[in-house]
Amino acid sequence: MVAEHLGDRVVRLRRLGGQTQEGLAARSGVSVDVVRKLEQRRKHSARLPTLHALARGLGVEVTALLGDPPGVPSTGEVESPQLVALRRAMTPPMFSVPPVPESVAGLSSDALRAELAEGWTLYHGAGFDRVMELLPDLIARTRLVSAAGDVDQRAEGQALLGKTLQLAGHLAIRLGKTDIALAGLERAMTAAEASSDPLLPPMICNSVAWAYQRQNRLADASELALRAADSVQRGGPESATEWRVWGGLLMSAATSAARAGDYDQATDMMTTAERAAGRLSRLPAPTDGRLVSVFSRSSVRIERVRLAVQHGRPEEALTLARGMRVSGSTPPSWRTWLLLDVARARADLGDAVGAVRALESLRRFAPEWMRHHTLAVSIVLDLRAGPSHPPGLRRIADFLGLDA
Repeated sequence: MVAEHLGDRVVRLRRLGGQTQEGLAARSGVSVDVVRKLEQRRKHSARLPTLHALARGLGVEVTALLGDPPGVPSTGEVESPQLVALRRAMTPPMFSVPPVPESVAGLSSDALRAELAEGWTLYHGAGFDRVMELLPDLIARTRLVSAAGDVDQRAEGQALLGKTLQLAGHLAIRLGKTDIALAGLERAMTAAEASSDPLLPPMICNSVAWAYQRQNRLADASELALRAADSVQRGGPESATEWRVWGGLLMSAATSAARAGDYDQATDMMTTAERAAGRLSRLPAPTDGRLVSVFSRSSVRIERVRLAVQHGRPEEALTLARGMRVSGSTPPSWRTWLLLDVARARADLGDAVGAVRALESLRRFAPEWMRHHTLAVSIVLDLRAGPSHPPGLRRIADFLGLDA
């Protein structure tokens, strides 16, 4: 295949909007030179703040520039049966009446929780197709459990339903379907507020903030994350679960600030988060960390590396990454970002050999994730446009399906 170049997406969206290069530059606050270099394929990638600015100027979600699957009409003719089934499970027909079972014999909350945790493991391992297959039935069963039994049993079932819908929302965001994601996350929040887990609503807020980021609603994302973090902090975080939820929200707010161009504010928040993460080593771990927000010293440092790369600070990014030991609890998706960002930083500094070495490590560690990342493609395109082609570059290009 030939991956669509970022510049091709900019040209297509600009022309659809009836804009000139100069008009897009003026509306987005990006120089005409950057727009021209992208459209002429003399520039293969752009920093995330630049992408957000271009998205605002074009009037599209940032996902349209990132190369995620585009939004398509909600009909079975253009969507896979699996996606149609997921959409229907997340947002049932308005005329349907949910069953109210007298009992849920055979549906164990513990078994459902284990199945849900495995679903999150698959998600973090880029097993998106498998998660999409599993979710409709899991949503249906957790919905049944949330409506049966006494008050306590229903509250426990609502927690399972909320967490399952949160996973569905994450998958929809990853597939570029933020409309489906937000509809499902709204239902997840309703379930969370009726659940037995007081930390589930702020965790869902973090997911909604991520969807807002993908829609270029950075101020909304930041405000939501900070409000939710304050709601956790009011009680004074004590358990590892509370600290992880609070820390994940603070990281989300920092990411929104960075994407809006305020790198200093983002760095301050990330530094605060990294100090707070040190408390986790002194606290008992959550019963099943797969069902709790990702937050640790490793995840904070990985996010700091990412933000440094996205803001054109490759030396700072490599300094932050140097000697870092990634904790065993860090999901593969986060390790993937670290290797990609190290490769990007190496490429930006002209170290093609180091960039290819990082990409080769990623291919060995998480091949499926690598195939899902447009950043890997842009790095390879930049390296191929450079003066030297290190050993292994062609092998990586072939793995990504890039034609010579």
